[in-house]
Amino acid sequence: MKHLSGLDATFLHLETPEMPMHVGSLNVLDLPKGYKGDFYEDAKSFMASRIHLADVFTRKLALMPFDMSNPVWVDDEDIDLDYHVRHITLPKPGTNRQLQQYVARLHSTLIDRSRPMWEFFIIDGLQSGQVALYTKVHHAGIDGQAGVELGKAIFDLEATGRVVKPPRSRPRGNGYQLGMAELATAALRNTAQQYVKLFKMAPAIARAIGGLARPDEKAADKSTVAAPKKFNLFAPRTSLNVSITNQRTFAGRTISLAETKYLAKHFGVSLNDVVLATVAGALRHYLADNNELPAKPLVAGVPVSLREAGDQTANNQASMILVSLATDITDPVQRLKAINASSNSSKSTMNRFKAVVLDDFPTFAAPWLVSGIASMVGRSGLVNLLPPAANVAISNVAGAPFPMYFAGALVTCYYPVSIASHGTALNVTVQSYNGRMDYGLIACRRAVPDITEIGDYMLAEHKLLMALAQKHPAAAGAAPAPVPPKTVEEPVDDEQPVAAVAVKRKPAARKAAPVKVAARKAAVKAVVKTPVKAPVKAAVKQAAKAPAKFAVKAPVSPSVKTPVKAVAKKAPAKAAAAAPAKRSRAARASAA
Repeated sequence: MKHLSGLDATFLHLETPEMPMHVGSLNVLDLPKGYKGDFYEDAKSFMASRIHLADVFTRKLALMPFDMSNPVWVDDEDIDLDYHVRHITLPKPGTNRQLQQYVARLHSTLIDRSRPMWEFFIIDGLQSGQVALYTKVHHAGIDGQAGVELGKAIFDLEATGRVVKPPRSRPRGNGYQLGMAELATAALRNTAQQYVKLFKMAPAIARAIGGLARPDEKAADKSTVAAPKKFNLFAPRTSLNVSITNQRTFAGRTISLAETKYLAKHFGVSLNDVVLATVAGALRHYLADNNELPAKPLVAGVPVSLREAGDQTANNQASMILVSLATDITDPVQRLKAINASSNSSKSTMNRFKAVVLDDFPTFAAPWLVSGIASMVGRSGLVNLLPPAANVAISNVAGAPFPMYFAGALVTCYYPVSIASHGTALNVTVQSYNGRMDYGLIACRRAVPDITEIGDYMLAEHKLLMALAQKHPAAAGAAPAPVPPKTVEEPVDDEQPVAAVAVKRKPAARKAAPVKVAARKAAVKAVVKTPVKAPVKAAVKQAAKAPAKFAVKAPVSPSVKTPVKAVAKKAPAKAAAAAPAKRSRAARASAA
């Protein structure tokens, strides 16, 4: 048996029917050319030959008597693959919108705790002829980086796969579950070890807390203190910060990894800062549409990995920092710089605590107590009254930079599907894969019924940052980064998958520009007058239109270099480019 750490077990204790604590992913697969077999049966056979490569596939929970301590992991000697690997056929016409709706529905149901806590779904019936793989694994078993390691067990680098040695035969045990006396003894022993560990770390924890008031000696600026000068204990309340139901809604969007790296290098920030700024701009427009953009900046809860390099343990080793999204700042570039400053401050503080952050702590009698409190807080509506610590959860996971295959089929995308929680109804998780940045948005359907609009705003915000990068000089000390070739931004919810080309739309009739956005329009007019390269010209032209939709399997394609044709004279109203075309002009002016 193996004890769950205090952090791993917390995901079990906090789980309620309204707040499932599993994570997953949506992969769309290209079948081999000329394939005529039954992919579900092939996938099931494929998994049967791989489940011994990762502990998460073969272990289940053994609960402690009276829930007096955390459960333990034990080996399951009777794994039912027909239960864990399932087959679903979408009804006609099999659009990507139907696919994402079905994934949201599957993600809303709890995982059976009496079995190994994972489920795979092979989904066919897509009108594109592709198949989809939706996976979900309980968060008690893995975090984001452990999930990447898990992917290495089931994905291959070539369509032909690799030779996997079968597991060694082991003698079967005599019992389905451990005895109560054995479990109780193990619980007491583990709790004692946790208290000893906490006692030994107490001096280091005290030194770390005391060090917050002193300047960070490793910082380049010696005057910079570890703690920010102005720290708001709570985030502003929005419609995203409510008690949630078990209903889910999901959307996927893709942005070029090369373009994201270009923005990070050009503005002298990190790639994660660009991700945060993209989401921040989208949320700013989304909330402004309903006249609920708060005066104070939104705050993001950002997970931070504590995992050492090379550690492939299937557990959770992470903490969380709070980062201001600077949504009170109108200018996207200044907002990005403010996000970078807030992120650096929070990371500096976390780095001083990293060595003493506990992922295993005493939890004697905690399971029943924490579970009861979590259920009471969610169902009583108390979350609707308490000020939130964060408005949205945003996570960025580094994935494989090369193509992968599952059971011989090419993985074309890797959309993460994470957790919406009470008080944080929206979660945006990003995973890089093969030159892509795949954004997975999961939310409570009642709190965020129009999640696809947030995804569209994200694409528009990215295009706006690319256009503004041509006006603003590169960061001091940074070599100018070459503009990457234009690539496709593609949603996963296309009603009609199309080829990898922009969908041209008839521009909406112009109206008189409101006075309050004149300054913003003048700024964008200056941007488009500046001579730019081909990829940015396309971004400026398309910024005033609804974000184009593409098929999930669309390949990366370079843009066609075309001379700029008096963009500044013909389209001064394109300053409101970040808003999709479906919004009214008045709503876009309000968002600006």
